[in-house]
Amino acid sequence: MAVDALDARILRLLLEQPRTSVREYARLLGIARGTLQARLDRLERDGVITGTGPRLSAAALGHPVLAFVHIEVTQGRLDTVANALADVPEIIEAFSITGGGDLMTRVVARDAAHLEDVIQLLVQLPGVVRTRTEMVLRERVPYRMMPLVEEVGRAAQRGT
Repeated sequence: MAVDALDARILRLLLEQPRTSVREYARLLGIARGTLQARLDRLERDGVITGTGPRLSAAALGHPVLAFVHIEVTQGRLDTVANALADVPEIIEAFSITGGGDLMTRVVARDAAHLEDVIQLLVQLPGVVRTRTEMVLRERVPYRMMPLVEEVGRAAQRGT
């Protein structure tokens, strides 16, 4: 699905002003409300917009420790292990990967001891061979989409 320059402007507004109404977005963009709604519906349907809820802080929820846990899985057990990870609330993301391991998870914890407890739970899951953990010391570039949206918009204007 190609994102054009207007789509990029819409996405930028959504990121900059997430609590604004559709009517106000249309006014700011100088387009009809129906046009904006049709664009939003298409962007959602095509998977560009994946959610509209708030981003929450795990640290503010009492889980300031962040770690990436790489999990090596017995061949043929990837789906089983991945499904089991969904039952661990401290795992906030999990990805199949190439390289040193089969899965990479983003794990939050209350403290180092709690992180160890989560890791011990993971190594006991059927199909998990071993784990490797990397603790985050400090966030250097927070999650962001604006630079990418701006680049996509520029590329759309250039016609590339």
